Amino acid sequence: MRTLKLVAVSAGLSSPSSTRLLADRLLQAARYRLAEQEYAVDVEVVELRDLAVDIANNFVTGFPSGRLREAIDTVTGADGVIAVTPVFTASYSGLFKSFFDLVDPTALTGTPVLIGATGGTARHSLVLDHALRPLFAYLRALTVPTAVYAASEDWGSGGDEYTEGLPARINRAGYEFADAVAARPVREANEDEVVPFERQLADLRLD
Repeated sequence: MRTLKLVAVSAGLSSPSSTRLLADRLLQAARYRLAEQEYAVDVEVVELRDLAVDIANNFVTGFPSGRLREAIDTVTGADGVIAVTPVFTASYSGLFKSFFDLVDPTALTGTPVLIGATGGTARHSLVLDHALRPLFAYLRALTVPTAVYAASEDWGSGGDEYTEGLPARINRAGYEFADAVAARPVREANEDEVVPFERQLADLRLD
């Protein structure tokens, strides 16, 4: 049985970061589910704060640094992607959007994606549906039904009789994501379909 590769993209800016913590918990839930199905799993986390300067320079020069190119290739080569951003001004962060602006619009076609976000208040939870889902729909990814928003008060909360707590939502989302990854058919690459990375970036430049 092949090894499945899961990649989490975290746009958290602080260290430690609640955004990274949520990404790690979602990865853990998905990995546990796949292990139950006897899949070998390889996981990796891409920390966007470490790539902030590289991303900015890429927009100016049109050329990625080696580690930015490696990060993009890691994400686009994954069997499944977990994408988590902090909420800034009622939307995803600029760093998060800037990174995915560099991903070829077809590179994530059919890839299962689990989206998540963190914020100080539950009032921003709709960011998942009005910002993140449209972004990954444009990238032709397969976004799983359950997304996870974690407000400050959610950490350490078990929920109540009317709402699920954060751990339950993480497990449900992680299991849905894992099942989608396991069910994804293996697609053999055709040489004619492989677009050189430099050409992908050139196609993305509009100015």
